[in-house]
Amino acid sequence: MTHLPNHNHDPSIATIEVKNLVVHYGPRKILDGVSLRVFPAEILVVLGGSGCGKSTLLRTMLGLLRPTSGQVLIKSKDITRLNEDELLEIRLRTGVLFQSAALFNSMTIEENVSLPLREHTALNDATIKIMSRIKIGLVGLSGYEDFLPSQLSGGMKKRAGLARAISMDPEVLFFDEPSAGLDPITAAGLDDLILKLKKTFKMSIIVVTHELPSVFKIADRIVMMDKGLVIFDGTTEEIKASSIPRVRQFIEREPEGDACQTGQFLEALNCG
Repeated sequence: MTHLPNHNHDPSIATIEVKNLVVHYGPRKILDGVSLRVFPAEILVVLGGSGCGKSTLLRTMLGLLRPTSGQVLIKSKDITRLNEDELLEIRLRTGVLFQSAALFNSMTIEENVSLPLREHTALNDATIKIMSRIKIGLVGLSGYEDFLPSQLSGGMKKRAGLARAISMDPEVLFFDEPSAGLDPITAAGLDDLILKLKKTFKMSIIVVTHELPSVFKIADRIVMMDKGLVIFDGTTEEIKASSIPRVRQFIEREPEGDACQTGQFLEALNCG
């Protein structure tokens, strides 16, 4: 049985509302009527195993995928119905840290961070430099402004990508597997940084991950997905106490056993 959301937020103030989202890849249904809300100054973690649909949900919430049906409302605007110019306006108020950090290798860290400001504002060079260096300092990379991405460690690249993601002071920030490829100490430092950003900017933060230590450290609320469905929506305390078999299996790290056949494995690879 699915755990229904039990929070005290007024639905009308949701920063993001996903309603009955259905997404197909060809004949395959990846999201099967997903609904969720994200509220101001809240960290929502989208949790689930490989192939559950969480990456597809993220891409749809970013407007990178058009759903088969359903709505994604950001600040009450349905992004599934917007044209490219209208989508750009929404994206300028949205920051994204991709799993790979997605930095431009030929640019210095400061050039990477300042790029959105140069592309989308009329600010002068001196102001852009100051704003970029503030964000670089905020993520703990002061002194690395003139370094190239190839000269940074994996954790530092993530921090640089995060500085660029917040360069335009977004209202909403998305993270795609932020701890992927990081050692536990570096991952814990990134968790602290995410909490610092929420406190400093009061932004809504959506984190897609399957790293349980990070989930229990940063989440205000958790949505767990399985096979394209939301099977849980609640707090960290509620998920730890949940009696839903699939949730228990995930939290307790129980293997699939003999049930995982070749077809299921291939489906997991294809579903993203």
